[in-house]
Amino acid sequence: MTRRGQRGFTLLEIMISIAILAAMMSMAWYTIATTASSKELVETNEERYEEIRVAMARMVKDLESAYISANENQNLPERRTMMIGEDHGSVGELRFSSMGHTVLWANANESEQTLIAYYPESDRENRSQTNLLRRESRRLSNEPWKSEKGEVDVLLRDVDKVKFQFYDPRDSEWKDSWDTTKADAQRSRMPQRVKITIEIQPKKGDRQIYTTEARIMLQEELKFFTN
Repeated sequence: MTRRGQRGFTLLEIMISIAILAAMMSMAWYTIATTASSKELVETNEERYEEIRVAMARMVKDLESAYISANENQNLPERRTMMIGEDHGSVGELRFSSMGHTVLWANANESEQTLIAYYPESDRENRSQTNLLRRESRRLSNEPWKSEKGEVDVLLRDVDKVKFQFYDPRDSEWKDSWDTTKADAQRSRMPQRVKITIEIQPKKGDRQIYTTEARIMLQEELKFFTN
């Protein structure tokens, strides 16, 4: 008589198979999770870069249309046309008159002239986060710029540092501030270029620095004489 061979797996073989399967599933899950996390980080960085690129392009476009005019009362404390850049530490402020306003409909009682201001403000939902705002007034006046009606947009969210620098062709150097309304060498005179530097600290990774320059097309103040 012959003895039949045993069929199936022993308990030890089953336990070893389960252990190997669990290890393979764990490795596969780790690979999938790492890939998904990397993909999310890349997409977040790309969205952030696009936001910064659009914001800086908008500022360059605004500054290229900046101007000042001599055809106004120079003795008033609030000028209708100006360029005032102030260095306030981490995030500076800049306001200037521009011809970059777009009139959207006829009979709007508006012109291309506008007052644009960039300034920081804490985020409404997260007070520890600083946003860079863009404010545009559709009509020029001799009133304080913050008291005039205007449209305010978040130009760039969660910024660490924004610095405006102004190139003075007379001194051949960059200045940290500029004011065309004061009685000094900058009065009624525009800088040749404006440099914009933005620093961002992402959630993961090193601090990122972005820089661009805008060339002022109308460097001399506008003067119109009538007989």
